[in-house]
Amino acid sequence: MDTAITEISKWQQFQDSWDLFRDPILCALIAGGVLGFLSVYVVLRRMVFVSAAVTHAAGLGVALAFFAQIHLGMHVDPMVGATALSVLATLLLMLDPARLKLTRESMLGLAFAFAGGAAVLVGDRIAQEAHDIQGILFGTAVLVTPENFYTVAGVGGAILVLQLWWYRGFTFVSFDRVGATVQGLPVRILDATLMMSIGVMVGVSARALGSLPVFAFSTLSAIAALVLDFRLRWTFLLATLFGCISGFGGYLFAFFYDYPVGGSQTVAASLLVAIAALIRGFLDLLDPTR
Repeated sequence: MDTAITEISKWQQFQDSWDLFRDPILCALIAGGVLGFLSVYVVLRRMVFVSAAVTHAAGLGVALAFFAQIHLGMHVDPMVGATALSVLATLLLMLDPARLKLTRESMLGLAFAFAGGAAVLVGDRIAQEAHDIQGILFGTAVLVTPENFYTVAGVGGAILVLQLWWYRGFTFVSFDRVGATVQGLPVRILDATLMMSIGVMVGVSARALGSLPVFAFSTLSAIAALVLDFRLRWTFLLATLFGCISGFGGYLFAFFYDYPVGGSQTVAASLLVAIAALIRGFLDLLDPTR
């Protein structure tokens, strides 16, 4: 009886405070959906650690923006810092490391470790913003400002339109590079545009929601969709839907049960992978020839 009263009270509180929660929830919904769509490229092109390195670079960009404002007197918008470092990390990871006698895995490990370690070091010198730094690295999503929301919505909408417009080119280059070259497609331009789309979306989303849930949206959404083994168009649709569910559902769970938002969104994305695996196992039992 007491539990029911508490749940009703929580729901009523949520409805009454919708104006307060609207921006963070819609921001998580949009970021989850767009990053979920892009996650199919991230996973199928085996760039999971690229996403991890870029999200850490976004956290470092925000920390550097705070550092510049506090110690150097330079006003740099943290959103600009996150996006700039994300794009820079993306461009560096696109270079061919063989000229430096390094493997691509070595470059990814170096970028991931350096960005994460540097964010901690810079954060140690801006103690008054320590809460913000922790929020960026692990995700809070309750600090989403209207400016952050409009930026994520605008950038996410533009990237999604571009992805749908050039869908055939992006998929052709991603999954049959030789065939795309033979057909005369601008492979390098399509590659660069796709990577820039991932870098920019990760940057603006990490500033608003935190690196941890952004990494989950940009990897686990596609993993859950791919486990179900549908055609490619359905995989993109399901990954987008799973990203939206992770962002929206994770926020609701955190609100009703008083958990951190970023961790709740990440666990929600992980649970979707487990549920998809169970569904796939059940379908295989019904039809072993599938």
